[in-house]
Amino acid sequence: MNLLLDTHVFLWFISGSSELSPYARALIEDEENDRYVSVASLWEMAIKVSIGKLDVPLPFTRLVRQHVTGNAIEVLQVEPEHLDEQRALPSVTRIRLIG
Repeated sequence: MNLLLDTHVFLWFISGSSELSPYARALIEDEENDRYVSVASLWEMAIKVSIGKLDVPLPFTRLVRQHVTGNAIEVLQVEPEHLDEQRALPSVTRIRLIG
């Protein structure tokens, strides 16, 4: 299964937050699944760290590398073609996995 972790899900996963359902956590931890995070989510996190809206326990780059690499999560780049696809999506911001 392919899993695209949005910003919140990625943060909940790496912090061990109870906001992430046990079912969602199990899916992300299952090494049979391919896990992805968008570079746009990492960029969003970096902006929030820089303006004081997100506290992280490590220097940001180290935190990302540790959790992305350590959890075998692939970083997806944003390509120009993705922008047209994004515009065509319904105005749903996030679908949350509930277990």
